[in-house]
Amino acid sequence: MVLRLLITACILLLPLPSIAADDGYGYPIKGAYEATILGTPAALMPALPGQVRTRQLLLDAVPHRKKPPVFFYDEGLRCTFAYQKKQAPLVFLIGGAGANDRSSKLVIMMKALYQAGFHVITLPSPSHANFIVSASQSGIPGDLAEDSADLYRAMEGVWKMVEGEVQVSSFYLGGYSLGATQAAFVAKLDEERRSFNFRKVLLINPAVSLYGAVTRIEDMLKLIPGGAKKQGVFFNRMLSRFSEYYSYGNFVAINDDFLYSIYKEKLFSPEETAGLIGLTFRINLAGVIFASDVVTNSGYVVAKNRVLKPTDSLSDYFLVSTHLSFFDYFNEYFYPYFQKQRPGLTREAFIESLSLRHIEAYLKGNSKFGVMANENDFILTKAELDYLRELFGPRTKIYPRGGHLGNLEYKENMAYMVDFFKDKEVLP
Repeated sequence: MVLRLLITACILLLPLPSIAADDGYGYPIKGAYEATILGTPAALMPALPGQVRTRQLLLDAVPHRKKPPVFFYDEGLRCTFAYQKKQAPLVFLIGGAGANDRSSKLVIMMKALYQAGFHVITLPSPSHANFIVSASQSGIPGDLAEDSADLYRAMEGVWKMVEGEVQVSSFYLGGYSLGATQAAFVAKLDEERRSFNFRKVLLINPAVSLYGAVTRIEDMLKLIPGGAKKQGVFFNRMLSRFSEYYSYGNFVAINDDFLYSIYKEKLFSPEETAGLIGLTFRINLAGVIFASDVVTNSGYVVAKNRVLKPTDSLSDYFLVSTHLSFFDYFNEYFYPYFQKQRPGLTREAFIESLSLRHIEAYLKGNSKFGVMANENDFILTKAELDYLRELFGPRTKIYPRGGHLGNLEYKENMAYMVDFFKDKEVLP
């Protein structure tokens, strides 16, 4: 669920990428952080078409919603459709946390599958502002059951938009990071509703427990210079340096390109970069909190009934949102909402529901599922990696390195993904 450049600034603290021992796997970057930051060298990516036949779909997924004026630019849920001229299987792909429908990882997955003869539809993450505004029924992302129902409804909607234009032989489903975890829940929902009858479902670098994964990222803040007690001073100093690069109108669309541009400007000393890891996560979380609060008129960050206009400055809301931790969001906003919806819901039971363990009975031994993961993915514990092996059995492909999604674009990984969907033998 972590974006590729979540820990971009870490590169200042790390040595040059080390070359892995010859263990039969050619991805060369050994360190988890380096791999996550640097991704795959271009020479080791598969040869893919520069352009594919695509068009963007705009879906009015929540027609009853009156969109706040500050989101004037949001005309509907944006999905990208890559289509063949002949009958072919169709793969739905779900992006990771904060990803839009044209994130770089979704695009390369789409191109690889298109080249192999598939139709493809990419969907943004339910944690992306476009999804929160245009497709989330509650406007409060993070609950796997509700987010998956929203995703499924969106898939049904976009399929209805294009089903008269293409011939589809069968349906498949995939996702990466948070999108992978959500894909498991979407597949379970499809078992009940049968709109697609997915033949295969591929989970790439999934989080086993959302709460656990995000907690491990949030804990990175403890590494800031001076320790956790200096968080306030550190944040204020960092955020003040962001100001000249921050565009008010694009607050809810802060993405990896923005953060990487900040990194390249070398605004931070080496001693500050560990804290910037946590700050990067906070900025992405801030976009979720702001968009959700405005859509729901909850009064959490923006005063209740305050109507923000497109010309209003959002800098104060940016600062407030960025100072809110994941635990603040969870305890003060997220969990209380769902507790009201589900009387008697305990905090422990809610956290457990945000996990693959919650649907373990459905997943265990289910032959339609496949998993790709990495031994050194820092959003997973060793016990969680073992759990994935036990849960999915021989269809669990664990690579020796790659960090979190760093090796997704590596040619061997891409070939494995394509072969999985082509029903070829891909057992380890």
